[in-house]
Amino acid sequence: MAAPVALYNKTSSDDSVQVTLEDQQKINIFARKTNKLGELQVEIQSKQKDVQNMQDALDELELGDDDASIPYMIGEVFVSKSVSDATALLEQAKVEKEDEISSLERQCESIKGTLSDLKAQLYAKFGNNINLEMDEA
Repeated sequence: MAAPVALYNKTSSDDSVQVTLEDQQKINIFARKTNKLGELQVEIQSKQKDVQNMQDALDELELGDDDASIPYMIGEVFVSKSVSDATALLEQAKVEKEDEISSLERQCESIKGTLSDLKAQLYAKFGNNINLEMDEA
C-alpha cells in the first residue's frame, strides 16, 4: 500500500514552494509510517479474530462433558487434555493474545501521533499543494 502523498504543481509563481531535502525526508517518513500503521491495523484485526475464536472455543468447552478428553493443538501436534486443562490453556493463550493486541494498539497510537506532527509541519509549509489524506478505497 503506497502512501498517499502528492505535491501539486501550480502555475502561479506565488504558490510555488521549494521542496528541501528535509521536507522530502519528512514526506518519506510520513509514507513509511502510514504503511506501518496499515500493517499494524491488519495484524490487530487478525489477532482480534483469533481472540474471538478462542472465546468461542471456551464457550464450547463449557458445554462439554467434564470427563471428556479434548484434543488440544500445541504447535503442529494434538495432545489430549482434560476439559479443565484445555480451558486453562485456552484462557492463558487468550490473555497473551489480548496483551499482544494492546501492545500493537499502543504502537498505532504512537505512530498516529508522529503522523499528526508531520502532517501539521508539512501542511504548514505546503498548504493545499500537498495531499496527505488516506484514500478510502
